[in-house]
Amino acid sequence: MKQLIICYCLAFFLFSCKDNETKTKGMATVATDSTTTKTATDLPYQALYSSEWNNDVSDADLKMVLTTYKDWENNNLSGLLKSMADSVEIDMSSGEHSKKTNADLGKMWSTYRDSLSSVKITMHAWNKMHSIDKKDNYIVTWYDETDTYKNGKVDSASYHDINQVKDGKINWYSQYKRPKK
Repeated sequence: MKQLIICYCLAFFLFSCKDNETKTKGMATVATDSTTTKTATDLPYQALYSSEWNNDVSDADLKMVLTTYKDWENNNLSGLLKSMADSVEIDMSSGEHSKKTNADLGKMWSTYRDSLSSVKITMHAWNKMHSIDKKDNYIVTWYDETDTYKNGKVDSASYHDINQVKDGKINWYSQYKRPKK
C-alpha cells in the first residue's frame, strides 16, 4: 500500500496549487487553502491511501531528512543512523522490501558505503507532504547520485525517494532509481 504513495506524491507535486488559489483542470475545479485540498468529484480514480494533502510538515523534519543525504555523501553513518527510527521499513530500488532494526541498517549500509571511495549528491527538489486524513508526514526528494567505487568504477543515477517521518525519525523509506546512460 505504501508503494502507491509514490503515485500520490508525484501527482501532488505536479498538480499542487498555491494557497487560496483556484485552478481549473479540464472539467474539474480544484480549490486549496493553507489546510485542505478540495478534490474534484469527476476524477476517473479514487485514492486508496489519501487524496487530502498539505505541506504542514515541520522545517526541522525537512532538515533532518536532507541531512541524512549529506551524512551519506560525507560517509557519516552514525549521523545518518541517528535520524532513523529503531525499526525502519525499507523499499529499495532493487525491489527488496524489508523491515530492519537500526543496527541492521547500520550493518547493511556500512558494508555498501565501505565499497565506495566517494559519493556526490545533487539535490534537485524536495516536497513536504502531510496526509490530512491519515496524519502521516513525508519528505519526498528528487536527486542525482554519483558513486565512485574503490575499484574505480563509477555509477550514477537519478533517484526519487519517499521518507516517512514520525516523531522526528524516518520510519519508512522507499527509493526509486533511473540509471544514467
